[in-house]
Amino acid sequence: MGVLNVVNEKSNKAFDSGESYVKTSQEYYKLKAFQQLAKAFSLLSKLAIIGGLLFLGLIFLTVSGAIWLGQIIGSAALACLIMATTLFVFTGIAYLIRKQIDKNIIKKMSKDFFD
Repeated sequence: MGVLNVVNEKSNKAFDSGESYVKTSQEYYKLKAFQQLAKAFSLLSKLAIIGGLLFLGLIFLTVSGAIWLGQIIGSAALACLIMATTLFVFTGIAYLIRKQIDKNIIKKMSKDFFD
């Protein structure tokens, strides 16, 4: 019977160690998930605030540029057309390099995610 008691005791220790490992792993992954969610929320919040202010600034800059250009060339409609064309050109350039932008974002996020 001594052998069975020793085997039983060792299996209980192994079971306890395994249970402890599972609990610790669960806590680690909960913390890791919280960290990733917090970083994502923080990034989105900063993006919304900074992006919104930047967008407002771009609108005012575009309108003032169109007014200024209209005074120089003598036609407000032509100035607005020139400004719109310029913005469309910048949009086209951004569209053409969208894959490079995606790659850079993925590289940066993978470093944060897999650390």
